[in-house]
Order: sequence, then C-alpha cells, then structure tokens
Amino acid sequence: MGLDQVTSLLAVRHGETAWNRETRIQGQLDTPLSPLGAAQARRLAQALDGQGVDVIYASDLARARQTAEAVAQQLGLAVQLEPGLRERGFGLFEGLTWAEIETRWPAESERWRRRDPQFAAQGGESLQDFYARAVAAVEALASRHPGQTVLIVAHGGVLDCLYRAAARQSLQAARTWTLGNASINRLLYSQSGLTLVGWNDDNHLAGLSLDDTAA
Repeated sequence: MGLDQVTSLLAVRHGETAWNRETRIQGQLDTPLSPLGAAQARRLAQALDGQGVDVIYASDLARARQTAEAVAQQLGLAVQLEPGLRERGFGLFEGLTWAEIETRWPAESERWRRRDPQFAAQGGESLQDFYARAVAAVEALASRHPGQTVLIVAHGGVLDCLYRAAARQSLQAARTWTLGNASINRLLYSQSGLTLVGWNDDNHLAGLSLDDTAA
C-alpha cells in the first residue's frame, strides 16, 4: 500500500442493547439490539447514505451484525462478518454488572479497572491480547481496500483499541474519549498505521429517545 492508497475507515460501535443500559458486561455473549438500539441503527444508516462506503465488515455478534445490516440495507451492500472484530472475551465476568463483579472478585476487579494489560478474567482475554487481535483484524481488512472507504461495525472495546492505536495512547492510559453507541468515528489507514480524523460524531442521533423506536 503506497502513500497514495490510503484507506478511509468509518468505525462504528453497535447500537444500544438492554445490557448496555444495565451496565452488564456482554463480552462475547450474543445479545441483540434493544428497540432504541435498532432506532439508532436506522439513524446511522441514513447518516452514512452518500458517504461513499464501498464495503461493510462487522463483528459476527448479533448486536454488531444487526447494526451493520441496517446500514447495508440502506446502502445496497452486503455485510461481511469478521470474528476478529468481536468484543473482548471477559470469561466469568460476562453477564454480570460492574458492581456484581466487584463484589464477587474484588482483587480481580481492581486489576481489571486499573487496566492491567496482562489481566484476564478466567476464560477471557487479557487486554494485551485483545488489543493485538482487534487492531490486527482492522488493519488486515483496511489493507484489502486501498483507496476505498470501509465501514467497520464492532464494539466499544474494539473502538477503544483503535483510538489508542491511532492516537498513540498506551493501554493503561485513562480513557478520556467517548465510545457512544452508533456514533461515527473516522480514521485513515496507510503503511504508517492508523491515523485519527474525527471521533464520536453522533449528530445523527440528536433527539432520539425511547419514544422513537417504531420501525
């Protein structure tokens, strides 16, 4: 890929799920969009119409797939599923709220909250391994489409990894950026890696509420 063959990336977190609202850890459990999440996906699809998207890749988990399918229907494209875009595996933590995790496993919870790169909940991924997996997956997809615009529909953890890679932030740096459901995040990919262009564009979601959930 030469310098004249930059790939434009539109990276999107899936629409809201009921578990997002409950602060319940989803990880790689296959939870669907809530009615509000589905409405967010429809708004996202309208916002991306005319943005020149050439190809759509999504995590194969339902919440990301459903979000991507709403966009694909609007744009007349197919969704290509990529397991490498899945959320971090949280093992025993999955299905529990942050408070429940802290109560059951206080020592493990503390390591998790302070972003210990080597910590992995039993049956889950370490932050270090997850970061390597997520960034490699996105860069591999981007490298297939030089000069094109690629939509990536994934998860909050994946988006966090992409921000850190593009902004050259360490894994242990405190998060100061937003990871909004169905917001649009813009990056470029070239031989030198990822570059940040714009983050958390959610203008298309303005005014959207639980009252706006009809198909």
